[in-house]
Amino acid sequence: MPVAPSRAKRALADRHDPEGLAAYVLRYLEWLRVHNYSSCTVENREACLGYFVAWCTERGFGRPQEITKPILERYQRSLYHWRKRNGQPLTFRAQHARLVPVRALFRWLTRQNYLLYNPASELELPRLERRLPKHVLTIAEVEQVMQIPKPDEPRGIRDRAILETLYSTGMRRRELIGLALFDIDRERGTVMIRQGKGKKDRMIPIGERAIAWIDRYQEEVRPDLVVGRDPAHLATLFLTQTGEPFTPNRLTQLVRGYVEAARLGKSRSCHLFRHTMATLMLENGADIRYIQAMLGHAELSTTQIYTQVSIRRLKEIHTATHPGKVRLARSIVPGTGEEPSEPTSAEALLAALDAEAQEEERDEIAE
Repeated sequence: MPVAPSRAKRALADRHDPEGLAAYVLRYLEWLRVHNYSSCTVENREACLGYFVAWCTERGFGRPQEITKPILERYQRSLYHWRKRNGQPLTFRAQHARLVPVRALFRWLTRQNYLLYNPASELELPRLERRLPKHVLTIAEVEQVMQIPKPDEPRGIRDRAILETLYSTGMRRRELIGLALFDIDRERGTVMIRQGKGKKDRMIPIGERAIAWIDRYQEEVRPDLVVGRDPAHLATLFLTQTGEPFTPNRLTQLVRGYVEAARLGKSRSCHLFRHTMATLMLENGADIRYIQAMLGHAELSTTQIYTQVSIRRLKEIHTATHPGKVRLARSIVPGTGEEPSEPTSAEALLAALDAEAQEEERDEIAE
């Protein structure tokens, strides 16, 4: 069954056997880094493989050659039967996420000729449900959350700027953490996301209200946060009270605190605004492909191949459909002059957002 993250880390730290399973996992993680996989991907696989190594070690399976398909199926069953402290089981998506790195590890071991055959090649992963977001804020609820930070306090100004940025752009929390001062283009009303998920850059619109709060934060609050601090952090846009960049969990706690303070009966934090932005823009007539561009989704399994759109047109769609400045407009498919049909692609987009949110929750546990 799964083990605590600390035990998982200790399992990978055990290097007494250079031919042991833990040693090969460390080689695999190093291979990922050498081949330019993102640090988030490496950290996630390290945590999941740590669980697996600890489980194998407790049962006397110390080397990769000892792992067979029946053993992997036993591990899969243990994930199904395991219960959290609150008595709840792991979701099938969480079980799936734990097994994917294990399957990738054995594929790598086979390709590197450490194993003669791949025992995980025919391992059947749990089927994933297509779920829609549990919680999405209305426009009124968003405004209610926005009123919680105190605008007469430095921290309130900074936090309002963070909330407005999340709401206006729908960016991921790690993307907001990585924002630099020069990533905001006030003249064009855009923000550059650098090295987003999949190490992809993208330029997306940001609303005037969000820019106004960012400007106020930069002028009134941020100078006091960087005085005497590490020069390496001077380019980071949003800083903590100690003048350091936010960690993912710290940002989650900050945003969740304001959502809970608004007493809306809705949970989640940073991803709640990502869900909300996408849903409200869809309701206001934005074509799904523009929202895909905003979110950084290259493609969805139930939609047509993603069509690249210009930032100018994307900015127009954002201005026309984002609740920060709404005016209802016909949603036109680029290059056709026709209104798009309403297939299940909207549901697929929202389901993908829900999957992202669960992945974010798993990252919080791993950290």
